Amino acid sequence: EKDGIVPIMGRVTINGTQAQFSCKYSVAVELWDTKANKVKGKSKEARDINFALDNIKAQIIKHYQRISDREAFVTAEMVRNAYQGIGTEYETLLRAFDKHNADFARRVGKDRTKETLYKHTISRTHVANFIKYYYKRNDIGMNELTEDFLNQYCIYLRNEVGVQQSTIRLYCAPLRSIVTHAHKNGLIPRDPFANCYVSGGTKEREFLTEKEVQTLMSHRFDDPAMTVVRDIFIFTTDNLVTINGSLWISSVRQKTNIPFRVKLMESACKIIDRYEPFRRGKRLFNFYRNGWTNVLLKQIAAECGINKHLTFHMSRHSYAVMAISNGMPIESVSKVLGHTKITTTQHYAKITTEKLDKDFSMLESKISDKMKLV
Repeated sequence: EKDGIVPIMGRVTINGTQAQFSCKYSVAVELWDTKANKVKGKSKEARDINFALDNIKAQIIKHYQRISDREAFVTAEMVRNAYQGIGTEYETLLRAFDKHNADFARRVGKDRTKETLYKHTISRTHVANFIKYYYKRNDIGMNELTEDFLNQYCIYLRNEVGVQQSTIRLYCAPLRSIVTHAHKNGLIPRDPFANCYVSGGTKEREFLTEKEVQTLMSHRFDDPAMTVVRDIFIFTTDNLVTINGSLWISSVRQKTNIPFRVKLMESACKIIDRYEPFRRGKRLFNFYRNGWTNVLLKQIAAECGINKHLTFHMSRHSYAVMAISNGMPIESVSKVLGHTKITTTQHYAKITTEKLDKDFSMLESKISDKMKLV
């Protein structure tokens, strides 16, 4: 450069390969110590530059060690690129999470829902808290991820956050998706979670028996709000059409975008007529706030003597179990529920005591005359 000022360059040499880069510092040529590879003297400028060069060397060694831990062969260019951040769009895990969630947010209302975005946001929060808790850092590089990261994260969610195994799997799904995406796009050389499996645990889907549903339907509540929530629990959804003179629900399941149709029984039609005078706009029913509705569901269960955690999804489970138990083909139930795979519907194929009793009675009626004890 001008007036005898020269730039300081760095050179990485590994296994006969070389790669150079600029250290982004300059020094007067007479102040450079060629043998020691540092600036001569004890001036503030000399101390600052030498400190920066020591830091660069430490980072180069750190990147070399990280790459050599996961790769069979390391080149100077690989280390130089890692130091400069070349080819690593997702520099850190949390930045990758932020980009993922921002892209997801732009799809809300089209092919994604606000509820799923909220789950991904909560997942990002848990990952950030885990990194602070376990690594004592604010973020972690994508290239630093190992199988142990996921294993320790699951332990953290179970012991420190206190969530169930099914929820652990739910929170791990966005994390695994982000890392897999980075690997497929060449941003990290391998998928550290490729051989990891996060079990969803054994989760028994609760449902109401026919007797419990009958209790709900016949119970008279003093609180009108509880009556409304009970009726919506028994009924659920909108989008009515008339087919062959009967009312049907015809819609598309939000989660899978699979169309479904459900023929309404007499009790459902009575609920529609009951709330006809109170209807506002195109909606079939006027819902309360979600939180208040869930509170009322707990009160409804307690008043009816049902010792189960009532949720609207349990209404769906109960319908499926009753339909299968009363002889409705599982293929038809799958179509009604809007499932993409019949194996999903098979989770609802509960063998209830009532179903066993019916089956045994049918068997007995057929063979009792043939199998008589003498």
